[in-house]
Amino acid sequence: MAATADDPGPSRAGTGTAQGDPAPRRRGRRPGGADTRAQLLAAARVEFAERGYDGATVRVIAERAGVDPAMVNHWFGGKESLFTAVLDLPVDPGAVLADVVPGDPERLAERIIGRLLEVWDATGGAPLAAVLQSVAAHDAAARMLREFVSRVLVAKVVSAVAPDQRELRAGLCGSQVLGLAVVRYVLKVEPLASADHATVIGAVAPNLQRYLTGPLP
Repeated sequence: MAATADDPGPSRAGTGTAQGDPAPRRRGRRPGGADTRAQLLAAARVEFAERGYDGATVRVIAERAGVDPAMVNHWFGGKESLFTAVLDLPVDPGAVLADVVPGDPERLAERIIGRLLEVWDATGGAPLAAVLQSVAAHDAAARMLREFVSRVLVAKVVSAVAPDQRELRAGLCGSQVLGLAVVRYVLKVEPLASADHATVIGAVAPNLQRYLTGPLP
C-alpha cells in the first residue's frame, strides 16, 4: 500500500533517518577541525622524511592527512612553513630573512649572526640543542635539517648576494652557522659558549661574509 502524508511508510535501509537508526557516516576528507594541524604535521613528517623537501608535495601530504590541500595554506601558509614546523626549530626563517637581507650586502654576515644569536639566546639555546641532538641520532632528521639549510634558509640569503657558485656558498654558510650552533649550544665549548654577541659576531662574521660574497677557490 502506498504511503500517505499521515503514514510515511517504512524507512529506507541505510539512510539513518528513522528513530533508532545510526547517524550516516561522513565520507571524504576530514573537515578542518582542531586536530587538522596535528594530522598535517604527522603526515608531513613522514613525507619529508621519505621524499625530501623537493619530492614531498602539498597534495600528497594533505591526502595522507585526510584533509583538503587548502588546509596546508590555512594552517601553515605553504609548504615551506610546514617544513619549518615539522622540524620544530626555534626560529622563523621568514622573519629572519626579512630582518637580515635588506641593507649593505657586505655586512650581511654580521646581521645574520646577530639575529640568530638573539633568537637562540632568547630561549637559552635548549630548543636548538634538542633539535641538533635529534639530528645526530636520526638519519631522517639529519636529512631534513640539511634540506632546510640548503633549500629554505641559506639558499635564499645566498641567492640575494652571491656573485657565483651559489650551491657551494650555501653549503659553506650552512656549515658555519650549524657549527656555531653545535659548539655554543650543544657542546658548550668555552669561552665561545658564554661569549657576548659582539665577540661572536666579530669572530665569526668575517668568515661567513667571505662565504657569502668573497672570492672562493
